Amino acid sequence: MQSILFFGDSLTAGYQLRASESFPSRIQEKIDALHLPYKAYNYGVSGETTAGGRQRISSVLSRFEKIDVFVLELGANDGLRGIPVRETTQNLQYILDEVRRAHPEARVVLVGLEFPFDLGPLATLGGGRMGHYALEFKALFRQLAEKNEVDFVPFLLHGVIGQRHLNLPDGVHPNAEGQKILANNVWAVLEKVIQ
Repeated sequence: MQSILFFGDSLTAGYQLRASESFPSRIQEKIDALHLPYKAYNYGVSGETTAGGRQRISSVLSRFEKIDVFVLELGANDGLRGIPVRETTQNLQYILDEVRRAHPEARVVLVGLEFPFDLGPLATLGGGRMGHYALEFKALFRQLAEKNEVDFVPFLLHGVIGQRHLNLPDGVHPNAEGQKILANNVWAVLEKVIQ
């Protein structure tokens, strides 16, 4: 049995949902339906920033003798807090380096995020600083994926963001139906990695 480790924040954890409704669990269902020899492990922690992930990564990696696939989904909380893009990038790079050091054989999938708000009127505030941040934030994921030559999911929340019926009342976290779409977005890339 091979292992797929999902390392992320509330989007991976399935905030306020049953464990079976999180997107890693939905991906396990797809794996099982295809009789593939993989087990998904969900190491999502709600509220985690890339700095938190950086502190946590070593202890998580050390729990596994062998990780075959590592899926990294972090950064949304950095975006919400306006953490400098350079800092987010450095933290994600550190995590990628740790994975490579501890599990050099692991295939890595980096999950892209975009600034989670419809900036609309905000974009014009502060001389367009918010819009500039959103563009830089979106770009950092693809740049990291290319630099590290890892597989890349362009945008985790594609088809879910801004859709009220696919999110919890907070408008930020996907509900069970939304998590199914997240699973499809990740599976579009992950299936090729594990097949």
